[in-house]
Amino acid sequence: MKSQHNVGGQAIIEGIMMRSPHSLAIAIRRASGEIVVTERPWESIWSRLKFLRLPFLRGSIVLIEALVNGIQALYFSAHHAMLDEEERIQREENGEEENVEASVPLDPDNLDDKDGAVSRWALYGTIVLSLGLGFALFKGLPHLLTTFTGLQTDQMLFHVLDGAIKLALFIGYILLVARLPDMKRIFQYHGAEHKSIYAYENDEELTVENARKYTTLHPRCGTSFILIVLLSSIFIFMIVFPFLPRFHPHWFVNALIQVAIKLPLMLPIAGLAYEFQRWSSRHMDHWLIRIATKPGLWMQKITTQEPDDEQLEIALVALKKALWRETVGLDDLNDGKGKIEVYSSLAEVGF
Repeated sequence: MKSQHNVGGQAIIEGIMMRSPHSLAIAIRRASGEIVVTERPWESIWSRLKFLRLPFLRGSIVLIEALVNGIQALYFSAHHAMLDEEERIQREENGEEENVEASVPLDPDNLDDKDGAVSRWALYGTIVLSLGLGFALFKGLPHLLTTFTGLQTDQMLFHVLDGAIKLALFIGYILLVARLPDMKRIFQYHGAEHKSIYAYENDEELTVENARKYTTLHPRCGTSFILIVLLSSIFIFMIVFPFLPRFHPHWFVNALIQVAIKLPLMLPIAGLAYEFQRWSSRHMDHWLIRIATKPGLWMQKITTQEPDDEQLEIALVALKKALWRETVGLDDLNDGKGKIEVYSSLAEVGF
């Protein structure tokens, strides 16, 4: 197999989302052991608006599209997690023994992801709320804490201290959530995602045996990207804020306005971070690049863990389904759009 497509993914609840240039595939494992897969054609907005592919613009587009795709994948996985939980509760109410292997197999012809226990809008609302709280914690709080020191935003030290506080909060948050059992499972799927992509990038057959031998650390990981964004923001804010006027005489109101200004600035920051990560991933053989990317790889030692073979299988199923659409030709892009399939193992998935 010749590796020729850029692929990336995201770990979700008991599954993986994989994206190739023209496909988005999601694979999850139900409590019964079945592998539930959905796949649909996907194209970036820059396929229609070519100027968005320009350097330093494309990074912000990638960030926004990854967020949208991630929400879609989370909805799919949360929906099926709730179905598993409903089955478990029903078995308990009926006095049945806890035996997930005895669950009734899913019928893909009658399985509609739109009709389930999870409200799409409730999930979207939760995600929007989480993003808002995340911005307040990782942007608003560090800015306010730095303001209390008496430093001004036209001073370089203000943004260095602001960035240091953000970095400390980010690392602390990752260390905290890593202690949760459910997050440990997601971090294992994160590792499975990286291992399967490594197997593809090294032109190997997509099997559990081939993927198992690779590291869970990948230079194009989202964890590394976030770290680069944090460091890039220090540089961007140092340039921009000295030119901004004082917006309000009261320090607190002025600080809130400054925090609000940081939100749209995240787009050029993401663009800068994306270009650096894209460039550095192609030059990992240079000693200076290896040193520069070390912090991101160290962070991945927290956000990725060694997966088991069943988790690797899920990652490979998602990757195979995403790559399938790249092999059928653009004329067939609507074939099987949104279809939900059920497999018992990786061996059943071909392309």
